[in-house]
Amino acid sequence: MDYQGFIAMVREGAHISDDEAERAACATLQTLAHRISLGEVQDIAERLPQELRPCLEPDGGPERFHLDEFLRRVGDRVGVDAAGAERDARAVFTALWRAVGPNEFADMRAELPKDFDPLLDEALREEPAEPEARPPSEPLLSYDELVGRVADGAGIERQRAQRALDAVLEVLASRITGGQADDLEAALPVELRPALERGRARSGGRARGLSVDDFLAEVARLADVSRGEAAEHARAVFAALRGAVGENEFADTRAQLPGEYRILFRHD
Repeated sequence: MDYQGFIAMVREGAHISDDEAERAACATLQTLAHRISLGEVQDIAERLPQELRPCLEPDGGPERFHLDEFLRRVGDRVGVDAAGAERDARAVFTALWRAVGPNEFADMRAELPKDFDPLLDEALREEPAEPEARPPSEPLLSYDELVGRVADGAGIERQRAQRALDAVLEVLASRITGGQADDLEAALPVELRPALERGRARSGGRARGLSVDDFLAEVARLADVSRGEAAEHARAVFAALRGAVGENEFADTRAQLPGEYRILFRHD
């Protein structure tokens, strides 16, 4: 992505002028550079337009601060209030995801505290899916259709089905490789991208060695359900996932899971 493309994404995402978009982009990147490690700053800078790289030159080592302080600093640098700082930073993170790619974005996210998650999740949801990135021959389901299938499959209401879908996909993305998580992300609705990104951030794109018991324990914790409920929810999610991404992509995902995961797949 070139500089003008980056600024245009920020401008359109935040509904602000070009001047504010430029200030917001530099202010957010400058504040980010003070929060993450120098190595990660360098990795991000290499993937950004030359015009933005000076914004990623921190005058000191990484500092430990949370989202409120991050937004305060962004607001001070841009000259906007707290709501404006959140709006602008969200648009910049959306452009950053597009510019550096999901793996590098996940590496950056792994260095930020959990209270950044809502802001980053909103940024990811606002980044439009690219139709050409989706496997054209695969059957695709909308987010509402997926939630409905999980709800029907597990016999639960839609709100619980949404939590189950997010929880299972987050843990799954940490259990499989980053490349396979990318393939799933390309085939699934944009509303599910944050869950996959959170999982990839936890693993750094390297598959974690989770037993099926560990997998279900994490799903139970994230969805706030019992282990038995987590197992039933996981079965419903995997069944819906098979319909969403098609047999070939589903087989590729399943191939990365040990044989003990067979209990989570129906019709086996």
